[in-house]
Amino acid sequence: MTKKINLFANLKSDFASGLVVFLVALPLCLGIAMASGAPLFSGIISGVIGGIVVGYLSQSHISVSGPAAGLTAIVLTAITSFGAFDVFLMSVFIAGLIQLALGFLKAGSISNYFPTNVIEGMLAGIGIIIILKQLPHAFGYDADFEGDQAFIQHDGTNTFSFLFDAINHVQLGAVVISLVSFVILISWDKVSFLKKLKLVPGALIAVLAGVILNEIFISSGSPLAISKEHLVSLPVPKSFDEFKSILILPDFTAVTQGRVWITGVTIAVVASIETLLCIEAADRMDIQKRYTNTNVELRAQGIGNVLSSLLGGLPMTSVVVRSSANNSAGAKSKMSTIIHGVLLMISVLAIPNILNKIPLATLATVLILVGYKLAKPSTVIHFWKKDKVYQFIPFIATLVFVVATDLLKGVALGIVISVIFVLRGNLKRAYSFKKEEYEDGDIIHIDLAQEVSFLNKAAIKETLSEIPQNSKVIINAHDTEYIAHDVLDLIREFKETRAIDENIKVKLKGFKKAYKLENTPEVNNHVSIEHYYDVAKRQIIKKDSKEDF
Repeated sequence: MTKKINLFANLKSDFASGLVVFLVALPLCLGIAMASGAPLFSGIISGVIGGIVVGYLSQSHISVSGPAAGLTAIVLTAITSFGAFDVFLMSVFIAGLIQLALGFLKAGSISNYFPTNVIEGMLAGIGIIIILKQLPHAFGYDADFEGDQAFIQHDGTNTFSFLFDAINHVQLGAVVISLVSFVILISWDKVSFLKKLKLVPGALIAVLAGVILNEIFISSGSPLAISKEHLVSLPVPKSFDEFKSILILPDFTAVTQGRVWITGVTIAVVASIETLLCIEAADRMDIQKRYTNTNVELRAQGIGNVLSSLLGGLPMTSVVVRSSANNSAGAKSKMSTIIHGVLLMISVLAIPNILNKIPLATLATVLILVGYKLAKPSTVIHFWKKDKVYQFIPFIATLVFVVATDLLKGVALGIVISVIFVLRGNLKRAYSFKKEEYEDGDIIHIDLAQEVSFLNKAAIKETLSEIPQNSKVIINAHDTEYIAHDVLDLIREFKETRAIDENIKVKLKGFKKAYKLENTPEVNNHVSIEHYYDVAKRQIIKKDSKEDF
């Protein structure tokens, strides 16, 4: 049963985190629109709808939706091919309808089969990409658009050569502002009395300091002054008619064109997969370990893309960078996402001239720290120590290929490697599942079979989510020899978080000491890891005896 959520219950922390996400999202929305060959406001429109509409309809508490860098190549190719932006919007409209259909067909359930080490490898890879891509902006070299994640550039250069090239274009004013911003952001994380200022996030102070410093440089005629091309560049409508021209309707007459449908299907598939990956990652980051209904998420994304197309916006997905920033800023509920969308809408309409004074260098520092939190060295060490084959190899392969290619290719490789290991371990064993209805007062027994793999994650997650409040549960692993990390994860999170919140008494029986399941503190938001194996069966039976409790 889904509990009703009071969106205003954590308004203080959610407003602060929403403000941070707004500051991160603004240049990303503009940069992705520019890279896509679309009107700049189309990125803002997508960000506003992703924040307000998708944020409200989604059941995810920390994920943030908006225009995605992973779609830029598809969008740019389509707009160039069609020769008209309104024809492209028809493809976005079709993509939204397809996502709605996928949601109702429960296609979101495939996210349950993404191995945790692959998701963690994806997050670490994206963290490294953020750092590598934002360092040039921190130095004052803004030749690349904000939000770019591609390793190989159109001109044949790559991320590393671009980073080295930035050394020849260092702007001292940008470096000064970046260093000041770093000091402010780190102080806000480390100094105790600053950490208590929840309503005033360090990112906001860093941005204000960057604006004030640059205004001082400009007014004093200092050579450190940052020029216009290195600041946020938001279009400023000069009349109501000019503002109306921003809102573009799809060309519905293009619905008969086959290539419009092909583009729509492509956007729907890519956007849906990226969304599911981000939702799984967001659930991993959530300290309260809440699970998102991915089928509802697909429907929310579908509605968002339909509305975005009707207003002249870019296609959207749930986005890891903004979701990570949201989590790092202390978001408690999806109200943070909604607030970021509202701030985007109000600010671009009311104070665009003020926003255009923000140095890109100070925003780069915010993103670099977000990237570091995703790609801490301790994360790599954690997987290396736990299991060098079943866990570390898929993790590091995903990380490397996400950086060297793109998110989807990197994740696909990681999943293939994980599945190969599972199939090698137990290829021919069968899977059986039986669930009996239980009544109030019964003790619920969950018996794990001899081998439990991440392929059983979906069934076990569903069973644990259906256990009612104030009940008693025995999870029995006496007959189990191998339990996958993902399943141990689910059991630990259920026992240590949801069971406490909902007064569920949990007794674990037969778990090996090596699992360290009953009393293991989390290390960098990870838990202990065991080998992946491919088959489990689990039976829920009724027992009236309460002797175990």
